[in-house]
Amino acid sequence: MQRFTGKTVVITGASSGIGAAAARRFGREGANVVLVSRTQEKLEKVARDIASARVVAADLSTREGVAKASEEARVAFGRVDVLVNNAGTAVTGSIEVVDEAGFDKVMETDVTAVWRLTKALWPSLKAAQGNVVMTSSVSGIGGDWGMHAYNTAKGAITNLTRALALDARDSGVRVNAVNPSFTKSELTVDMLDNKQLLDKFIERIPLGRPAEPEDIGDVIAFLASDDARFVNGVNLPVDGGLSASNGQPPQA
Repeated sequence: MQRFTGKTVVITGASSGIGAAAARRFGREGANVVLVSRTQEKLEKVARDIASARVVAADLSTREGVAKASEEARVAFGRVDVLVNNAGTAVTGSIEVVDEAGFDKVMETDVTAVWRLTKALWPSLKAAQGNVVMTSSVSGIGGDWGMHAYNTAKGAITNLTRALALDARDSGVRVNAVNPSFTKSELTVDMLDNKQLLDKFIERIPLGRPAEPEDIGDVIAFLASDDARFVNGVNLPVDGGLSASNGQPPQA
């Protein structure tokens, strides 16, 4: 398939994990891809796998980083058709443990940066009749133990997706989100090495395994494509069946 030939896709958090997998998928389908993350070297490594790519090293948790990313994204290929808001971070711990600096870091990266970059690129997306895909999480649909800061941020992204889709009425811009469950990435490597914890996760997932980054990246590409042209304001669980459960443990 070449669903994105001639189109420009901007992906944040593109240096690894879901962002890198999505970037490679868009690249295989003919897109010009703008890769955004903090680390130039990692971005360049991903870009080598994509026929038409530009890299933008920027810290999106700052106004200056968002301004740099949005400006370079606009001029890289002369248009922006798709924005994939994938960058994110997390801190763990109860409200008694997490300090204000930690909470602020999660909110600035996972929520405020998303709002700023989407706002900055909105005129370009309107001009292209394009769309936005957010990386939310099953943690934005329900709570986790010891993850209240991340739950707050992803809950905000879940509802921001819905609200932006409403506000975009008649603009031609669609806004959707993927809501992954436990996914192999740099952020989860310590969890993957903890067999007891990993087994608990797998027990809850009917497909019996964590997600690969490509499992999520492929769905992001679907939502961004014309195949999903009438899909709007949706938070799509990409969770191996986790959200099909009422929360009770397996009994057979």
